[in-house]
Amino acid sequence: MGLPKFLTGDNSDYPDDIFIIHTEYPQFIINLVDDEIEWMDDIQGDEAELANEIAELIELASDFYDQEIKRYKE
Repeated sequence: MGLPKFLTGDNSDYPDDIFIIHTEYPQFIINLVDDEIEWMDDIQGDEAELANEIAELIELASDFYDQEIKRYKE
């Protein structure tokens, strides 16, 4: 089974939070409300490169969520 790169997550214990799951390496769950990230992979590498990659992934997760909400409202 192929998984999409991003998935939305929901939990009734956290009704105000918005979770996005990144299914590719490095796997993580981000709460878009406060940008808190829970890493599911052990990431290693150059700190500057990682910082840039993480910033890009956060932006992509946010864009994914915006697109999903737009589609939902249509």
